[in-house]
Amino acid sequence: MTPSWKSFLPLSRSSKLPASSRRPTRKPLVRRQPDDSQLIRQSFQVGFLLLNLWLGAQFYLWVRYYETGGATLRVARPAGVEGWLPIAALMNLKYLVLTGDVPDVHAAGMFLLVAFLAISLLVRKAFCSWLCPVGTLSEWLWQGGEAIFGRTFKAPRWLDLPLRSLKYILMGLFMYAVASMSADDIRGFLTSPYGVVADVRMLNFFRFLGGTGLVVICLLLIASVFVRNAWCRYLCPYGAMMGLASLLSPARIRREPDACIDCAKCATACPYLLPVDTLLTVKSAECTACLLCVTACPAEGALQLSAPRRRELPAWAVATAIAVIFFGAVGYARLGGYWHTSLPEALYFDVIPRANQFSHP
Repeated sequence: MTPSWKSFLPLSRSSKLPASSRRPTRKPLVRRQPDDSQLIRQSFQVGFLLLNLWLGAQFYLWVRYYETGGATLRVARPAGVEGWLPIAALMNLKYLVLTGDVPDVHAAGMFLLVAFLAISLLVRKAFCSWLCPVGTLSEWLWQGGEAIFGRTFKAPRWLDLPLRSLKYILMGLFMYAVASMSADDIRGFLTSPYGVVADVRMLNFFRFLGGTGLVVICLLLIASVFVRNAWCRYLCPYGAMMGLASLLSPARIRREPDACIDCAKCATACPYLLPVDTLLTVKSAECTACLLCVTACPAEGALQLSAPRRRELPAWAVATAIAVIFFGAVGYARLGGYWHTSLPEALYFDVIPRANQFSHP
């Protein structure tokens, strides 16, 4: 039978095709109820930022007391400032492992490092997006950049991957240096004049910032406006360490395909540009449990931070875990008498005014 000439004509607008052939069936949206996850996280960010500002101000007054020979206000040394000495913390952690003894110089930094690693092991790299002041500032900068310029920028893949490796290279160099030191080497370093005033030298770097340092900081600030978390993404060795620890965390961002409506809002919201919308489970070391992807998801049950067997970990549970670990570590160190570095005042009067004169031992 000869086919009709009409069979060779294009389909008219009135022609009918099965719905599955015309377009994908759109999933019905069961709208997710708004939550307070970002309010909780931002409260932690602001609280920890204020804590660090207070520590910095008190530490400055403490240093000035010894620089002026006791002529200014005397305050107690805030041991929490040692959280800004990650290499000394690594040294002390190795010293503890090798000898079984808690070191008596800059031990607070070691307890903080252990707390932050424990947080990463439990609830991913939450230290970076919940507690770290630099991470908080970076987040505010790129969010401000988006508000002003309407967008941020992403490096092409061929450039992004090598740049991201820099933080792991820096971390590897620091860990190699510490790994090559014996217990006696570590103790000798930390009790040397250079080691004793390592925190003072850190403060002096910002107090007496040179031209090169100022240019580098300004470039990093500008980059952070246009690139999401530029410092954290490419250069922070501390974050690299937390990221590697977080790979062992049972907590994951998990996506439920049956509830997902494929809007990709989660991937757009992710500060680290992870393809959350195409993954069933986010395992990347870049994930900081910031929950911005979960907040952006409009579909009920499509996306959540959860433990194994899909037990949801809401923001209040993450906040509780962070608080318990952080205050538990600090409380243990305080009760055990390990928190404060106690050295003779005569030593401080001698070495603090000359802090920048000491060379690396």
